[in-house]
Amino acid sequence: MRRFDGKVVMVTGAGSGIGRATALRFASEGARVSASDVNAEGLAATMGMLDGAGHHSRVVDVSQAQACRDAVAATVAACGRLDVLCNIAGFAGAYHLHEVTDEFWQRMIAVNLSGVFFMCQAAMPHLLQTKGNIVNMASSAAIVGQVYNAAYCASKGGVNMLTKALAVEFASRGVRVNAVCPGGVNTALTQSFRVPENPDLALFSRLSSLVQPMAEPGEIAGAVAYLASDEARFITGDSLTIDGGQTAS
Repeated sequence: MRRFDGKVVMVTGAGSGIGRATALRFASEGARVSASDVNAEGLAATMGMLDGAGHHSRVVDVSQAQACRDAVAATVAACGRLDVLCNIAGFAGAYHLHEVTDEFWQRMIAVNLSGVFFMCQAAMPHLLQTKGNIVNMASSAAIVGQVYNAAYCASKGGVNMLTKALAVEFASRGVRVNAVCPGGVNTALTQSFRVPENPDLALFSRLSSLVQPMAEPGEIAGAVAYLASDEARFITGDSLTIDGGQTAS
């Protein structure tokens, strides 16, 4: 499929995992990709994997509002336009409530939620020009409570509602905004998942998916590409769950 020929797609968190898979998917479908990540080494590796030519990259810490504005401006300057924004940058961490430090809470909200807001705000004027769209990366943690994940649930729940609010605000102006809510995905983040001391294993069982094994990053990237494509022109304000039935009951 070449659903994104002539389109410019910006992907944050492109240095690894779902972000990298998403950047690769859009490039394979003809898009010119503007990839960003805070990890310069991972970002460079991703750029070396992309099909096609004319792609753009920039090291960005999305928790910084000005950095997000500069990144969007650099993308438009380099690529001439912006059609799709994919907000995938983020991180996770499981802790007992009493273990959550002020610094951890602030960083979680800054990266996972504020970064999405800053990028959307910076990109919207350009997306209004191209009648483009946004796909945000939320989580099954945005839909159901998850043990030892208070900060993460709060950040991803915020992404979910931010998505819906922007969808309502900009639908009549031709910009769609959707989210994807993955469950377990086979990424480095999942493989290095930290389990708190003395966990309640019965509560951890709530995180299990009905379908096994867990998803691969490319499967999530495929859903992102669908929501960003013209095939999904009648979908906005949606939170597409890809969690193997984790939130079904």
